[in-house]
Amino acid sequence: MSPGVNGRPVHRVAVLVFDRPAMFETAIACEVWGIDRTTSGVPRSELRLCTPERRALTTDLGAHIVVDHGLEALRWADTIVIPSAQKPIGERVVDEAVVRALRAAHRRGARIATFCSGAFVLAATGLLAGRKATTHWTYSDEFRDRFPQVELDPNVLYVGGDRLFTSAGTAAGIDLCLHLVRSDWGAEVANIVARRMVVAPHRDGGQAQFVEVPVPTSDDADADLRAVLRWVEGNLDRDLNVCELARRAAMTTRTFARRFKQSTGTTPLQWVLHQRVARAQRLLETTHLGVDEIAVTCGFSSAAALRQHFARLVGSTPTGYRSSFNPAA
Repeated sequence: MSPGVNGRPVHRVAVLVFDRPAMFETAIACEVWGIDRTTSGVPRSELRLCTPERRALTTDLGAHIVVDHGLEALRWADTIVIPSAQKPIGERVVDEAVVRALRAAHRRGARIATFCSGAFVLAATGLLAGRKATTHWTYSDEFRDRFPQVELDPNVLYVGGDRLFTSAGTAAGIDLCLHLVRSDWGAEVANIVARRMVVAPHRDGGQAQFVEVPVPTSDDADADLRAVLRWVEGNLDRDLNVCELARRAAMTTRTFARRFKQSTGTTPLQWVLHQRVARAQRLLETTHLGVDEIAVTCGFSSAAALRQHFARLVGSTPTGYRSSFNPAA
């Protein structure tokens, strides 16, 4: 906090943007800290947008905004928000002046938070080395390739510590901001801000429930396995084991397991488990079936078994997943 008007502390927030900034992510920080809600009991904040060059920027949707502040705002701020990286993300090198300014800000005690691809900018400073971080799940592979020294967790909505925070794509930035507000000013203030934004003050589950996991289907398998995989896809409610699948493929168990791994990249039992969870997701999204009935339909031994595997692979409970993707049910 910094001294403000009449001695009242003011939280100073700098939002670091580059050309073609993401409008939604940029607006999140402006909504949380840029609006005066002191009459509702929210402590006062002051927000400045800044950019490496003081100029007009073109947003990702083609609109133009004029940014009045340069990197000196990073020396002024208590919290620095990086909504997104420069585009195209995979081809951009973060300017050395930005790297130096962010490192200096963190050394003097400023907090840095990123949304979505903004994690690439923070990682480029080296401050995330050896730490946990996250970004939008579509950028996970690229992030790991560029920053192998960072412990990436693509399943969480946000993660952080020691004044360094990263969040997943788009709306996860709201989750992180409310977490920071809650840490600074308590749950009551965070709830006030959340109500004004008409969002949940806290979301259960993580980013994993939104990730499109590429599970190989029968169409992706080699020709000698395609028929048996198609049979499995239509018989997930049955007791499926490797011996049964090998028999249907007219192979020995050992040969079948080896050919299966070569063709799909995983084991037969893991493939069946992923197919069952994927089927459960579709049923939760599109039907009113109860969890017990879905468990039977998908071949789980019990609703408890479904919940266990669903939580591990999707990062949410079946009921929580349904409330997000099929609230009418």
